[in-house]
Amino acid sequence: METRRLTPAELTFEPLRSKTIAVLGYGNQGRAHALNLRDRGLRVIIGQRPGGRGFIQAQQDGFAPLSPSEAATQADVLIMAFSDQSAPEVFRDLADLLRPGQVLGFIHGFNIHYRTITPPDYCDVIMVAPKGPGAQLREQFVAGGGLACLVAVHQDASSQAWLLASAWAAGIGADRATAWTTTFAAETETDLFGEQVAVVGGVTALMYTAYELLTEAGYSPVQAYYECVHEVKFVVDLIHQHGLAAMSQRISDTARFGDLSCSPRIAEAIRPVMRQILEEIRTGVFARNWLAEQSADLPLTQSRLQQRRQHPIEQTHQSLAPPV
Repeated sequence: METRRLTPAELTFEPLRSKTIAVLGYGNQGRAHALNLRDRGLRVIIGQRPGGRGFIQAQQDGFAPLSPSEAATQADVLIMAFSDQSAPEVFRDLADLLRPGQVLGFIHGFNIHYRTITPPDYCDVIMVAPKGPGAQLREQFVAGGGLACLVAVHQDASSQAWLLASAWAAGIGADRATAWTTTFAAETETDLFGEQVAVVGGVTALMYTAYELLTEAGYSPVQAYYECVHEVKFVVDLIHQHGLAAMSQRISDTARFGDLSCSPRIAEAIRPVMRQILEEIRTGVFARNWLAEQSADLPLTQSRLQQRRQHPIEQTHQSLAPPV
């Protein structure tokens, strides 16, 4: 499916005006969606299991949270805002309560694309994926702006699914920014790939490796940290504001030459690994590994996190804190 920018006429939240919207899960994204939609004057209820931080936060924000099952019976639109790993369990508890005409909304395509959730064929299944964390989604909205969103329809039982998906995107602020059509598969695979090879995995791998090489060569850990970790933020800020090419015009001549002469060599070295990671995502290998990791109580995750906590780069980071 070709990605298409939704027009301003399509980005109106009015189709949701008569709907009751249940946000299931009151975490980072769920809270932002619920508050933004409520601020638009829409009827929003919360489905959140009692006893946790999300339940208390929802109460503090003026909601009277229900159980996810209770919320599902009262709502026309159900936004699944629980994490990828907990959403299937929540869905199993409410699946038999779903009725024709209800809309199931997802913030990320993982559970639908990898079939850990199988919705009934009489419900619309839609997705609105903001391109940023929930805190930023809320912050931009309160400031009068919004975040770009990806919008998709997996199942159009009512023939109104695209209308409602676009309305949801508008309701959380995309009418002030932009929204693009996509598919559940494309959103899931590109999101996972970006996280693993660039935004998180790639960036951290470059930082750790560069720091280690400089310190192994005898350079000061402080200098290694400043040059290979600390300054990354400033370059990323330039890219975010101006774009990659324009960033190159805003750094020193020496830095620009180093970038343009060396980045092709780095790209060629990492391209085969990136290609393999993309293949693992597209074939479901990554999803199976992640589900197995969850079932085993996260042994690899905990081990790798502990390694990071003990890495010398953490001590260097602490040493750079301003004196009290």
